[in-house]
Amino acid sequence: MSEAEQAREQVVAFQKKVGALREEIGRVIVGNRDVVDGVLTCMLAGSHALLEGVPGLGKTMLVRTLAEAVDLDFSRIQFTPDLMPADIIGTTVIEESAGGHKVFEFRKGPIFANILLADEVNRATPKTQSALLEAMQEHRVTVGTTTHTIEEPYFVLATQNPLEMEGTYPLPEAQLDRFFFKLQVPFPNREELHSIIDRTTTDHAVKVDAVVSRNDILEMQKLVRTVPVARHVQDFAIRLLQSTHPDHEDSPDNVKRFVSTGASPRGAQATLLAAKIRALFEGRFAASIDDVRTSALPALRHRILLNFEGEAEGVKTDAVIEQILEKLPEGKT
Repeated sequence: MSEAEQAREQVVAFQKKVGALREEIGRVIVGNRDVVDGVLTCMLAGSHALLEGVPGLGKTMLVRTLAEAVDLDFSRIQFTPDLMPADIIGTTVIEESAGGHKVFEFRKGPIFANILLADEVNRATPKTQSALLEAMQEHRVTVGTTTHTIEEPYFVLATQNPLEMEGTYPLPEAQLDRFFFKLQVPFPNREELHSIIDRTTTDHAVKVDAVVSRNDILEMQKLVRTVPVARHVQDFAIRLLQSTHPDHEDSPDNVKRFVSTGASPRGAQATLLAAKIRALFEGRFAASIDDVRTSALPALRHRILLNFEGEAEGVKTDAVIEQILEKLPEGKT
């Protein structure tokens, strides 16, 4: 079998597994195809997702349904203002051994799971939010002088309410940068509301089955990393990232006027990885500039910081990114 035929078979198998996940999730979640695909993209990239929306839009239900559709360990943390870092990471306790001696033993917290739902993450204090940083970046936790590794795959899916709501704390920039995507959960339209009401106010009950295994996820993550990216496509993603910085020569006027700090290199990494996954979703084994354009908003919107004028004018980072994409040429000599 040639390399091209082998790649084609891998892409077809990838699409089949993704289709099964979409179908199983769709039995519970109404609409929101872009949000579902965004969550799957983060999982297949081996990274994390941040979902933002007002209460009651099904953010928590989406994560729980995904956990049931994938044969992985699942844990949930309900973030509250009185939550402490030890409640997340775990704590060291004194135990009595079989010989009657006192020994220190580390009891793992809920952070040690394959899929972690950090529900309403911005209701906890910054100190507690920061407890997630090492686990999200390095997939391990250090307690005292001992490092505990978290089993792969590891996927944190955090939900947050809009910052304008009561009792919320803004996430630190360093933690925001660890999220692969920030996904906006929209309010459902009339037809979707009819479907939601029909499913939740009757005896309609759905049992979600595990359609993808742990090994399947690990193999899909490996396949994503092998998808080729042409040099000009990678260059487009890099120039896109550079254009989010107000001091760069190619940045448009609205960036120079409203942006304080542009996206970090993680933004380009996320954009390109997401472009690879989108290509696989569509049955292609090569990422294109169109894939980069589609991936730019969720990958960069939380990595751009507005200055005082931008905040005062009510500028949205999505609008900033859209103007960059509108003016950025696909090729540059």
